[in-house]
Amino acid sequence: MESMSDVLRSMPFGSIRKQVEERYQTIIQDPLIQKWRSRFPEVTDQDIQLHMNKMYQYVKEYRICRECPGLDHCPNELAGHATRLTVDQVRGQTMIYDQKVACPKYIVRESEESVRRRITSFYVDQASLQRGYDMKEIVRADKERAEAVGRLVDYIDKTKEQGLQSKGLYLEGPLGTGKTFLMCFMLFELAKTGLTGVIVYMPDFAEDLKAMFGEPHKLKETIDMMKETDLLVLDDIGAENMNPWLRDHVLGTILNYRMNRKPTFFTSNYEFGGLEKHFSFTSKDGEEEFKGQRIMDRIRHYVEVIEVHGTNKRVISE
Repeated sequence: MESMSDVLRSMPFGSIRKQVEERYQTIIQDPLIQKWRSRFPEVTDQDIQLHMNKMYQYVKEYRICRECPGLDHCPNELAGHATRLTVDQVRGQTMIYDQKVACPKYIVRESEESVRRRITSFYVDQASLQRGYDMKEIVRADKERAEAVGRLVDYIDKTKEQGLQSKGLYLEGPLGTGKTFLMCFMLFELAKTGLTGVIVYMPDFAEDLKAMFGEPHKLKETIDMMKETDLLVLDDIGAENMNPWLRDHVLGTILNYRMNRKPTFFTSNYEFGGLEKHFSFTSKDGEEEFKGQRIMDRIRHYVEVIEVHGTNKRVISE
């Protein structure tokens, strides 16, 4: 007749127990665990055995992080995080606690995402906001715009030191010289300080306003956002199809509210004189010089003009 011990050895449980024992020996002899235990000499072999799953996860994720495959391919239990172990005494008993700690790459990505979440774009290519920016690269791409970049950087630094300025910027220059790119760079840099920003591509915005007539709640939300954001960029102003309602009740309302409160920024192919003529004529009412002057009074006195020179990047890229 077989003894009970012989029966237990013949059962699958015996094989499982052997695997557990082998894993325990592997863990307890692992240089990483030995180094960890040197920080916590109170931890016994029995404590290790009781918390073996935590120890195993710690070692496994440490090895993965050492040869990181990148955040998008992180195989850890919680992507972008690794297990860390701490020890505490609870009623005279040694307890080992595990916690998930974000890795440096995850922290950097979250920081960048946090910055991007502060910037809202309407009809502007998201790639302009999501790419990285390097000052040397920006100047090296076209040395003709070096002076404009220098003035923009001065404005950014001044805002970082003193807070929101009373005046915004008016970037004026030919098509394709990087005016939108420079505004996105400014928004990205200042969003790092906690400021919010909105950038609006005016030609598409003007067209979309027609659809908003049937959605007054959405229209109000959009205008309120443009009024209240810390930094408002009206991109390619002067290229939109102007109508009295857009000029007087949308742009006029927004700019009037922001005067002496928060800075507004513009990019345009027009100088002030050309932009005033653009505002003075609408397809519905024809020439309205006074109304063009009125809207320009809400722009010219509240911006510093920066001329952006350079070659047309759009033609080159094609």
